Amino acid sequence: MMINKLDGVTPVNNLQNSHRVSAKESYYSAPDSINVSDEAMEAAQAYYLQQVADETPDVRSDLVAQIKEKIKDPNYLNPERISATADRILASYGF
Repeated sequence: MMINKLDGVTPVNNLQNSHRVSAKESYYSAPDSINVSDEAMEAAQAYYLQQVADETPDVRSDLVAQIKEKIKDPNYLNPERISATADRILASYGF
């Protein structure tokens, strides 16, 4: 048994050729864009700052260790230094 082509073109070629898009046809769309409100920007900034604050230690261990070593020296704690420290503490509270 022998099957010949129908009308000189196979049905598969007809289907493939009917769906081709020519190279001249192209589809361009506008670039994507978003608008972010000022409130959203402030919220993002606050979120970022909160993360930084959470990751930052409350105590600077290196400075505490240095001060502990200085206090062990009996010559470090003299009346002038104690008075200057007290003045700084009062100044930080606005006195």
